[in-house]
Amino acid sequence: MPETIFEPLRESHSIQRSLIRKLMRAKPGPDRVALFTALRMELSAHEAAEERFLYVPMLMDDRGLHPSRDALADHHKMDDLVEELQTPDHAGRHWMATVHKLSEELHEHLREEERSFFQLAGKILNDAQKISLARKYRKDYDAMRMKLSATM
Repeated sequence: MPETIFEPLRESHSIQRSLIRKLMRAKPGPDRVALFTALRMELSAHEAAEERFLYVPMLMDDRGLHPSRDALADHHKMDDLVEELQTPDHAGRHWMATVHKLSEELHEHLREEERSFFQLAGKILNDAQKISLARKYRKDYDAMRMKLSATM
């Protein structure tokens, strides 16, 4: 069976979980900076493509309106935390406290998406939409990663 929108989303979720775990364990220095940059890039590419190719179609159905708005608000909160983390030194108690806050927000958001939002989307979207959205998501996600890798 062809890939649906949910497979590439779960792949990115796995990458995000791995990167945030590694970032929380990393010592100050180049490795921490590289992990933070990789996480920023992954979150940005994922959020942009997910909002375009999952949230927008879900917003078009009354059942998906409120859950999509909540998910968009989660993305905004995480974006604010990532912005707060963009400091020259990537160290200190405040920086690590913000990383922990980001980790909590991220894990909660991913759990909510995988446990309830995806199930609702599975009911709202038909099979052809799920397959088409997967292709569009991957194309947009890959293009965004290329663009971000050239600028970060």
